[in-house]
Amino acid sequence: MQMTDLQIAKNNLSGHTICLCKNGECLYSEKKGIAPMMDFIASGANLEGYSVADLVVGKATALLFVKCGIKNVFAKTLSENGKKILERFGIDYEYETLAEKIINRAGTDICPMEKAVANTDDPEEAFLILENALKKIK
Repeated sequence: MQMTDLQIAKNNLSGHTICLCKNGECLYSEKKGIAPMMDFIASGANLEGYSVADLVVGKATALLFVKCGIKNVFAKTLSENGKKILERFGIDYEYETLAEKIINRAGTDICPMEKAVANTDDPEEAFLILENALKKIK
């Protein structure tokens, strides 16, 4: 039986933070948070129809997946808000752990990218908000 793109992405996630796969062809990143998706978008990569395995998927990442036309998602950790976005936009998903919210790297508060997109469910608007949020951090 042939493996699905999602199975291939899951199998190749080890050692990476994200693996995107389509027709057996995979893209990887070791960057954390929303950085990989922001990089793929900035590079002009066409990610329509890709399957994604990701370590952490919150609302911010889920909105970027919608923007890119991602087909299905596996998340080691999926936030409640991320799950709502995937469901709303009809993206199939699987997860290992469902978290109430995504916490920042210091473990002290909600992830700043999650906070940034708290008031939007629009993928294009979210992308612009996240771009600005990343510029402020740098």
